[in-house]
Amino acid sequence: MWKMLSTVSRVLSGIIQKPAGRVLVASRHFANDATFEIKKCDLHRLEEGPPVTTVLTREDGLKYYRMMQTVRRMELKADQLYKQKIIRGFCHLYDGQEACCVGLEAGINPTDHLITAYRAHGFTLTRGLSVREILAELTGRRGGCAKGKGGSMHMYAKNFYGGNGIVGAQGQIFEAYNMAALWKLPCIFICENNRYGMGTSVERAAASTDYYKRGDFIPGLRVDGMDILCVREATKFAAAYCRSGKGPILMELQTYRYHGHSMSDPGVSYRTREEIQEVRSKSDPIMLLKDRMVNNNLASVEELKEIDVEVRKEIEDAAQFATADPEPPLEELGYHIYSSEPPFEVRGANQWIKFKSIS
Repeated sequence: MWKMLSTVSRVLSGIIQKPAGRVLVASRHFANDATFEIKKCDLHRLEEGPPVTTVLTREDGLKYYRMMQTVRRMELKADQLYKQKIIRGFCHLYDGQEACCVGLEAGINPTDHLITAYRAHGFTLTRGLSVREILAELTGRRGGCAKGKGGSMHMYAKNFYGGNGIVGAQGQIFEAYNMAALWKLPCIFICENNRYGMGTSVERAAASTDYYKRGDFIPGLRVDGMDILCVREATKFAAAYCRSGKGPILMELQTYRYHGHSMSDPGVSYRTREEIQEVRSKSDPIMLLKDRMVNNNLASVEELKEIDVEVRKEIEDAAQFATADPEPPLEELGYHIYSSEPPFEVRGANQWIKFKSIS
């Protein structure tokens, strides 16, 4: 036995001492794309809907995975900063619903216009702003996307109009339905049905939970909002429908939020922890995409873990910026009311307090 080990040792020693002429690197060849079956959408006033199969390229899959992980980690960091009282005021988190914002963006063009309600962080990211700008806005700093004066519910980007802090401010819905149908406007109305209106389940709040039919005379789709590929294909279908001149269409995305309605809501007084855990274990949008990619040789577990590490670093760097960046000075309180107007004075809390407004 010892003789054999000694011989092996001498052989290995001889190999190590020789100069390396060629290095052998283990490599893995991934598939360029894969075809998947996706859930059929429920239809209203439509003879046909989106396809039930779709192709996912490796490039797109990695992009979607990174973006959804970024939204998830950003929201978890916002939760932490809020509990540390660095973020104040209202804060509505988006974790659990990542397939909606990422899938929607994958199905439209950057030149298309988007407006959302108060749960806006995910859309702000997918519309092109950075994590630094979003977190700095949440902490009320000058480097925020609204220069620290908008906060959680008032974030804007090119072709993205917020973010509204008032329920219903994103459109008086039935009047908007009617006008869009009369004028045949190329508008996609989207209901992100996360199963709860604040602390009330949809079953307790609505006599009919078929929200995709609420447009009445407007065609509608009910979509699996936890599957990014379903959301993407439904959005492509809806966008093509609108661009063809047929008028508006309505999409209901069936999804789920992991956090409560806002940070002031623990989220477990009207639903059980077991319910939340069941959704996480069976329908998590990031997990579903990861399993598809790994099982169809579009990516490896190790590669996706590397993305996770990179995302965490990006979030940590952004959080450091968002806590170190200065707050806007008081004299800038009235700035940027208009985009291109000469300076004027804005009255403060009483008639003797004045602020200058500069575009």
